Amino acid sequence: MYKAKGSKFLAFAYPVSSEEEVKEKLDFLRKKYFDARHHCYAYRLGADGERYRANDDGEPANSSGKPILGQLIARNLTNVLVVVVRYFGGILLGVGGLAQAYKQAAADALTHAEIVTDMITETWQLSFAYQDMNFVLKVVKDMNLECFNQDFDLTCTMSVRVRKDLSAQMKKRLEHAGSLKYLLQS
Repeated sequence: MYKAKGSKFLAFAYPVSSEEEVKEKLDFLRKKYFDARHHCYAYRLGADGERYRANDDGEPANSSGKPILGQLIARNLTNVLVVVVRYFGGILLGVGGLAQAYKQAAADALTHAEIVTDMITETWQLSFAYQDMNFVLKVVKDMNLECFNQDFDLTCTMSVRVRKDLSAQMKKRLEHAGSLKYLLQS
């Protein structure tokens, strides 16, 4: 909890992966803290934070949602919702004071949150001739790729999961298997 001139700011950080989850969390907090004056929030979704929103919930424009969003951007966090619930303390803080209070409350919530790092992966289906199997399996092992859905007949197929930033390297290494064909599945 952050306090400024009598106002109390309760900040909450949640992992989210969709706008539906954002709505659920907001609805929960609005019911739980029904007597609070404002429920300001910001979220970023997607691997690069390409979907985002900041909401001032009745506070002066850009005094609350934008500072909360700024904390998410500064820490390069995605798939996160931060909600700051404000109980008005009777003293007006002004736009600058509000921005500082919301920024600090969001920073406190994120500082005390457990940050989870997830790797972005792609799934590739590999198809190759039986004579290239040893070479392909060596690349899979060397790059520590997750392999599943294997079928080794005259034409061999397997699906592999690879970190997105290593996909180009995987394809370059597999170029030496003359019979290889690959297809991005996700």
